[in-house]
Parts: sequence; structure tokens; C-alpha cells
Amino acid sequence: MREIRFVVIHSPGPAWKPDVPLFEQHGVHEHVAHFRTLLDSGKLVLGGPFVDALAGGMMIPEATVSEDEMRRFASEDPAVQSGLLTFEIRPWVIGMRK
Repeated sequence: MREIRFVVIHSPGPAWKPDVPLFEQHGVHEHVAHFRTLLDSGKLVLGGPFVDALAGGMMIPEATVSEDEMRRFASEDPAVQSGLLTFEIRPWVIGMRK
């Protein structure tokens, strides 16, 4: 059985300002603090921004986190609620691991 993770993919939302650097976007620090609670609870493995021109980012939870839990948590993100970011949940199979 392959291990599936319900990955959160973030994209810039309608409140995103393309001419403002990532960490100067209004609300990005609240976004980081929100996901840090998931990390501190042991439910987040990796997370961070993409560094290309499209912006956005990705969060990879532990295998025990359900799609519903991840969707609920991502929808409660202050940056999502303010329109700074949007998100989608994508099921991802770990095909290779060290």
C-alpha cells in the first residue's frame, strides 16, 4: 500500500500584490504562524514557498492527517480568509523515499 498525503498547494489570491515581496505581503506572517501550529503539533512534515515568479507554496502533512482535517485547517488560515492566498488540496503518493 502506498502512502498518500493530502498536500496543500497555495496560490496568490485576489489580495496578493504582485509588486510586493513575499514576506512583505500583508497577512503572510499570520499565515506562517497558522501553519506553525500544525508543525508544532507534529502534524506537518514540510512547508514553504515556491521561489519562482508564480509564487505560492506547499504544505506536506503527516500521513495521519485526513483530507477533511487538512481542508478545514487550510480554510481557517487567516491569509486564505483575507484573500491573500487561495488553496487546493491534492492527494500525493510518496513514490520514492530515501
